[in-house]
Amino acid sequence: MTLSMTAFARKEASTERYLLVWEMRSVNHRYLEINIRVPDSLRSIENSIRGAIRSNLTRGKIECHLRYQVVERSRDSIRIDARLVSHLLSATKQIKALSEETPPLGMSEILRWPGVVIDNDPDSLTLESDAISLFTKTIDELKSSRAREGQELNSFIQTRSNSALEIVAEIRKLMPQILTHERHVLLEKISKLNIDVDTSRLEAEIVLLTQKADIEEELDRLSSHVNEVQRVLNLREPKGRRLDFLMQELNREANTLSSKSIVTETTRSAVDLKVLIEQMREQIQNVE
Repeated sequence: MTLSMTAFARKEASTERYLLVWEMRSVNHRYLEINIRVPDSLRSIENSIRGAIRSNLTRGKIECHLRYQVVERSRDSIRIDARLVSHLLSATKQIKALSEETPPLGMSEILRWPGVVIDNDPDSLTLESDAISLFTKTIDELKSSRAREGQELNSFIQTRSNSALEIVAEIRKLMPQILTHERHVLLEKISKLNIDVDTSRLEAEIVLLTQKADIEEELDRLSSHVNEVQRVLNLREPKGRRLDFLMQELNREANTLSSKSIVTETTRSAVDLKVLIEQMREQIQNVE
């Protein structure tokens, strides 16, 4: 399976107390680079998030952002420990009976007393668990997006590689005709000059010309590299670097093919090959 390094995912979850939103972006990069932004109250989950990313992705620049928002409390959401307040008032009366100079507890003091107002904020363990659970769904969505785009990249590269094989096959088919034609052209030029030529020397020159124009090895290597590209595309592992290396090798052979060209047909075919190789190389930059 071919995976793209370019993708985006967003997931959110809400409760009566808070809202969580994860956003993940992934772009192409030579290695795996991870940037995580989480609220200070959730710093404790950062290592778990980083580990989850490393377990699921191998290449790409990954940006993760968690937004945490506490739902504003309504008046009904404020709860008072009535039993504790009753005990405080009772204790105040007892103290007052012992000392008339002791001022009574005011309402604000009672509300500030530890435990009087029951805190509705979520406990940290529940919040961390919810954040990690939501992140798992987010990274799954990111992977699905990378897989969908990777499928498109795979089809694109397969199509171009098939076209490259067709060009190589056409050049191979034309080469005997091209060499025969060049031999006839050379003989006609010598005939028009109306001079005596050493036949053995002429044959040696024709053999030398044929050797210089021989591109059989280049065509074999081009076919081999393109076939390897198609084999690698079917591997179930990261393949971007290997494909990028194969593009370099294909480009080198296409340049050699161009330099050995003796007719416009092979020159044009070499240019067409280089265009296809460059198109594949650009897309391979996004392959994991």
